[in-house]
Amino acid sequence: MADKNGFFDLSKTALTRRTALKGLAAGAGLAVAPGFVRYSQAQSSAPIKIGFQSHRTGIGAAYGRWYEKTTAAAVKAINAAGGINGRQVEVIIEDDGTDPGRGAEVVGKFATQHKTDIVFGTLFSHVVIGSAPAAGEAKIPYFVVSEGHHVASTKLNRYVFQPGITDVKSQIQSMAPWIAANAGKKVTQIFPDFAFGYDHRDYLPPALKAQGAEVIAQIAIPPTESSFTKYFPQIPAETEVIYHVMVGPAVLTFVKELGEFYGSNRPQLFGFIDSLEATDINSPGLEFLDGSHFWEGSPRYAQADDSEAQKAYRAAVGIDDNGAAVGDPKDVSTAAHMFGCWETLYVVKKAMEDAGYKGPEDRAKLVEATEALTEFAEGPEHPQGPKTFNGKIHQCFGIQNISKVEGGKLKVVHKTKIEDGLYEAEGDYTTQAL
Repeated sequence: MADKNGFFDLSKTALTRRTALKGLAAGAGLAVAPGFVRYSQAQSSAPIKIGFQSHRTGIGAAYGRWYEKTTAAAVKAINAAGGINGRQVEVIIEDDGTDPGRGAEVVGKFATQHKTDIVFGTLFSHVVIGSAPAAGEAKIPYFVVSEGHHVASTKLNRYVFQPGITDVKSQIQSMAPWIAANAGKKVTQIFPDFAFGYDHRDYLPPALKAQGAEVIAQIAIPPTESSFTKYFPQIPAETEVIYHVMVGPAVLTFVKELGEFYGSNRPQLFGFIDSLEATDINSPGLEFLDGSHFWEGSPRYAQADDSEAQKAYRAAVGIDDNGAAVGDPKDVSTAAHMFGCWETLYVVKKAMEDAGYKGPEDRAKLVEATEALTEFAEGPEHPQGPKTFNGKIHQCFGIQNISKVEGGKLKVVHKTKIEDGLYEAEGDYTTQAL
């Protein structure tokens, strides 16, 4: 059943949890784009089954919905171009409720009941951390589309990968020089009180210190909080920059109340776009954001220098030039994160082809083939930009975007380089037994 944007609405049918995305025609320009390989083998083989661990409910629901849309679009293009090793791809979806315990149960269900080839798609850090042991125990490759440093820290296990989106440690390291040089030297952090927020808490202070700036206060807020005004008096008066990264359904309330607290006389603002993902930047009460800056993985708004690959990707996932669903300007995407689903699926495709993957008996080969990857060129498969991959820590490194709010839109004013975010590996997953 197609949704109003022409893609599959995976929530409106009894096939929700066993949805086969087969025999679909690729979006215009994608099926014939460079990097899309057609296979001559007949499409009669059993499908490659991907277990999608989706945040359909809970604080990650807005992300989950757009992660599903992006995944459907990527699978549509992959299948139309011949699938993986000549086999079509089938996506089976389970809701983890954005909950760690439920997430572990979902991973186990994919491994034992659905018998999927891999598990894919998880965003929220605490769910990844809670689910990773189940993936290791079942020996099922677990490809997450998160941002936390949990994978790259090598504190999880050899079956967990994050090859399609960069991690917070790398992102912060890339952007700290710009913050110190352009926004201010005395920084107060506001972050969510769970694993993702702790990465910001832990890695921003040393990154800024290296640039001659300092974090003078850190304010942790529960991610389920619905009002924030009571926290703002904790911001020191000498603050020059408020660095904010909030998540969940109350992000609009957060930024509105921050504006009401300061009025027109505010410190500089530097936010991770998480504080505004899936939220219209032109919502009443957000006028005070004009002139502030945000980090974006992939820009929400179409940019003048967008590549052809970026344009084709945006068309395929169904977002307009403002980053909202085509035909529904109120349905704002999670553009800064969801590209990771698209890119991760193409990493899986590449690794499965390199491994000659045939089924669950080849999962160890898939792990080793993924670890052997080193770089991903910018193009239809990786429209956000080029990336390198460190197989020892199962983490990719890429470019970051710093955007300025101007005239009710986000305009990219600075792009980092891959090398800006590189750091020394803290361990080596490849030494662990399979």
